[in-house]
Amino acid sequence: MVDQKKVAILCPNCRKLIGKDESRCPYCGIARPGSRLKNNVWTRGFNDPNQIIKTILYLNIGFYVISLLFNPMLPRFTFNPMAFLSPENKSLLLLGATGTIPIDALNRWWTLISANYLHGNILHIFFNMFAFKQIAPLVVQEYGVYRMFVIYTLGGAIGFFVSYLAGVVFTIGASAALTSLIGATLYFGKSRGGTYGQTIYRQIGAWTIGIFIFGFIVPGINNWGHGGGLAAGVILGFLLGYHERKPENLFHKILAGGCMVLTITVLMWAIGSAIFYRLAG
Repeated sequence: MVDQKKVAILCPNCRKLIGKDESRCPYCGIARPGSRLKNNVWTRGFNDPNQIIKTILYLNIGFYVISLLFNPMLPRFTFNPMAFLSPENKSLLLLGATGTIPIDALNRWWTLISANYLHGNILHIFFNMFAFKQIAPLVVQEYGVYRMFVIYTLGGAIGFFVSYLAGVVFTIGASAALTSLIGATLYFGKSRGGTYGQTIYRQIGAWTIGIFIFGFIVPGINNWGHGGGLAAGVILGFLLGYHERKPENLFHKILAGGCMVLTITVLMWAIGSAIFYRLAG
């Protein structure tokens, strides 16, 4: 007879198969792995790192499509790659572009989150999402999916806040969040050291130099957002720690859950308010 009381579950931290009533996971050491607090909706939602990465990608692509649909006229088709399929500034403003205009004139502080999911043209979103797809798995590998999402969310908001303080009037894009992931990776490589750490540091350092060179060559790039995001990523990487120094814990999961609630709330508000103002106008 099988003892029905002995239920097997996946550890919410290391994803190994263990007994539900274990006082501590025999693999990663997390206390009370079977507790409801550690197996709530946020834990289940972050169980698949690839799914979280895909969700961020889909949200960015989805908001780009929505911004095109909000155009009163057809999206712009032009041979200029920097303007091809570009939504109007009014549509971007309604959906949550940030900067001194949205914040000072309209008191839209929530745009520090929403602006991370908006893009100005097809090349803008392509290059940002391509870079995100490259860097996010590395951050997940070294920091964990919870900390990756926290760094992406808070780092992006901090990057745009820095650009707001610098007087940038109107800005969008995932690059502030992206550079925060890069900053966290730079911190990891420098802090860890050794052959592996130095390799990561040199490779990501080359990316960083390339991003800022590109930013100074191409007009309209928010270098303040890039710099703010990069600095935020380094600081968050230090404060949150990485796997080799500190395993992901309940605090990281609660923080990631809070970032998820904040992001979903802001994006839903952005769509709802944009529809309201579009219909009212």
